[in-house]
Amino acid sequence: MNRFALAISGGIARVTEAALGPYQAAVIRIGFSATWLLFLLRELPHRQELYGPDGPWDFTLAEQLISTNGAFTALMWSDSGVWFEAVYALAVLTSVLLLLGWRTRTMSVLFMVGVLSLQNRSIFMGDGGDNVLHLMCIYLVFTRCGQVWSLDERRERRASAARARGEWVVDRVGPVLWGALGLVLVAVTAGGELDGDPAVPVILWGVWVALAVWWVVGRLAKSDEPRILLDVVGNIVHNGALLVIMAEACLIYATAGWYKIQGSRWQDGTAVYYPLHLDYFSPWPALADLLSASGTAVMLVTYGTVAVQVAFPFTLFHRRVKNILLAAMITEHAVIAVVLGLPFFSLAMIAADAVFLPTSFLRRLGGWAARARGRVFRREGGPKVPGQRTGDAAATQNPENPEHTHVGFTA
Repeated sequence: MNRFALAISGGIARVTEAALGPYQAAVIRIGFSATWLLFLLRELPHRQELYGPDGPWDFTLAEQLISTNGAFTALMWSDSGVWFEAVYALAVLTSVLLLLGWRTRTMSVLFMVGVLSLQNRSIFMGDGGDNVLHLMCIYLVFTRCGQVWSLDERRERRASAARARGEWVVDRVGPVLWGALGLVLVAVTAGGELDGDPAVPVILWGVWVALAVWWVVGRLAKSDEPRILLDVVGNIVHNGALLVIMAEACLIYATAGWYKIQGSRWQDGTAVYYPLHLDYFSPWPALADLLSASGTAVMLVTYGTVAVQVAFPFTLFHRRVKNILLAAMITEHAVIAVVLGLPFFSLAMIAADAVFLPTSFLRRLGGWAARARGRVFRREGGPKVPGQRTGDAAATQNPENPEHTHVGFTA
C-alpha cells in the first residue's frame, strides 16, 4: 500500500512540478507551423480559387454550410476581397511568428484562428493532412511550446539574467498586444461573429483572461504561492494537452491499420500497387513503375504498413521497439511525400509523430543545428570568452525544467 501511495504521489508531483516534453512540444510547434506556412506559400497564386471569392465553393454555399455545421471561420465575417487577403496574410504571419516562437501563447491562438478560418471556408480542399492540422492547431494552444528553441525562451533567459543583476525588467509588448487583441475580441463578440461553434469563443476568451491573470499575479502578488499555483495549473494543462496529442496520433494509426485489415486488397497484399498507378498520385511515373515492378516488394510493403500501424500504439511502453517503428513510419511518410506527391500530408503526420521522439535525440539534433548555425552566422563581437556559454548551449543545460518568468504574457 505504501508503494502504491508513493507511486501515486510521485506521479502527481511529476505532472504538476514541470511541463514535460519541452523538446517534443517545440518540435510539434515548429512542425505544424512550418507545414501550414509552406502550404500557404505554395498555394499563394491559387488562394482565390481555393478559399477566396473566385473559388467554385462560393460565399453563398459556404454560408449555407456554416449555418448547418456551426463551424468557425473569420472569412464569413465579410465577402470582401480585401478581407480575404487580410485573413490570408494573417495566417502567413502567425505561422512565421509561431515557427520562430515569438509570443507563442498568443501566436498559437492566432495560428488556430487562421487554420480554422481557411479550412472551414472550403472544407473540400485538402488531402488528409488538413484534418490532422485542424485538430493539432487546437491542442497546440494548451501547450507550453515555447520553452525551448524559441525567441520567447531567449527573451526570458535574458530577462532572468537582467533580474539577477538587479535590473528592473518591464514587458511592454505583451500588454499592448493583449490590449489590442482584447479590443478586437470584444468587437467581434458584440457583433455576434462568434455565435457559431461555442468552443472557439471559450478558447479565445479563456486564453485572454488567463494571460491577464498571469500578468497581474506576477506583478502584484506579494508572495510566491499564487505564482506557484498558476505554474502548477499551466503544467497540468500542458501535460494534459501533450497526452491528448499522443492519444490522437495513436488513434489515427490504430484506426487506419484496423480499417486496412478489413480491405480485400490489403489482405491479399496488393493495395500499395494501385495508388502508384493513379495519375493523380503519380508525380514520378518512372519511380512508381520501379517501386511496383516487384510483386514481392509490393506485398512486403503492404503487409508491413498494416503491421506497423496496428502495432505502434502497443509498443509505446517499450522504448527500443517504439523507436524502431517510429523511424519506419517517418520513413514511410517521407516516401509517400515523394512518390505519391503528398508532401503536406506527410509533413503533418511526421510532425504528429515527433511527439514520440526521444528527448536525447532531440537534444542532439538541437546541438547539431546550433553548431551549424554558429558556423554559418559568425557573431561579430570579438573572440569568445573562455568558459562562456553561448545562448543555445545555455538553453540545453536544463531541458526538463527551463527557467520561466512569471511576469509576462507567455505563460
